[in-house]
Amino acid sequence: MLVRVGALVTVELAEDAPERDLPWIITFGPLDDEGAWDPVVCGPYERLHALALAQEVVADDELMAVVEPMQPKVSVADIRAEIKAAQELGLSEPSEFYDDPFDDLEADEDDDEDDEPHGLEHGHAAAPPSEDEVRGGFARIFQRLNNG
Repeated sequence: MLVRVGALVTVELAEDAPERDLPWIITFGPLDDEGAWDPVVCGPYERLHALALAQEVVADDELMAVVEPMQPKVSVADIRAEIKAAQELGLSEPSEFYDDPFDDLEADEDDDEDDEPHGLEHGHAAAPPSEDEVRGGFARIFQRLNNG
């Protein structure tokens, strides 16, 4: 029997997607509107660390975790362009999350195919990384940012 307490939402990426190498963040928030509180943003992490940490946290609490890559922007113009694009998309295409963000989760739970490695094994998260592993991930992220 599968018991889901919280929810983890992330983007699906192709194996060779360049976003896999970006730093990733986790945004934790309430699963419903009751007792709403300000979201908590954590990171940056390497992708698999972010997925494992988020899965571990939502496993026992009624929380939603959104795991997504950071899209570094280096100028005010780049940031404004990204905001404008998001606003235009929001106006032209209503988000699926306005209805029920969990409509498709049941179908995903029964899918035995694992086309994309995502840090989960048989519906369970890989063990959360240790503090030293997370710090090592930070160092690799900062090294990539300095060299990129």
